[in-house]
Amino acid sequence: MTEHLDVAGLQRRLAEFAAARNWQPYHTPKNLVAALSVEASELVEIFQWLTPEESARVMDDAGTAHRVTDEVADVLAYLLQLCEVLGIDPLAALDAKIDRNERRFPVP
Repeated sequence: MTEHLDVAGLQRRLAEFAAARNWQPYHTPKNLVAALSVEASELVEIFQWLTPEESARVMDDAGTAHRVTDEVADVLAYLLQLCEVLGIDPLAALDAKIDRNERRFPVP
């Protein structure tokens, strides 16, 4: 199923979902960034008191794995919506950032 997914298609689905519910007035950059922060914090909450070893095994428990997967999806959804509203190509932005980091932090 995931082999047919692409960023633009997901952004289109998110926009259609919001439009069908008349949520676009609420999807301002400020609100989307706030929602993104909240969802990222919910992901942090899952890992908050785990040891490094426990955090490495978090996907071994089906219930916890489901929670992590849902929060990752929420974070990505808000990030993709923010990129759509601001006209940012997230893949191009990441590619450019990796290029800058490779120049900033060359291999020793």
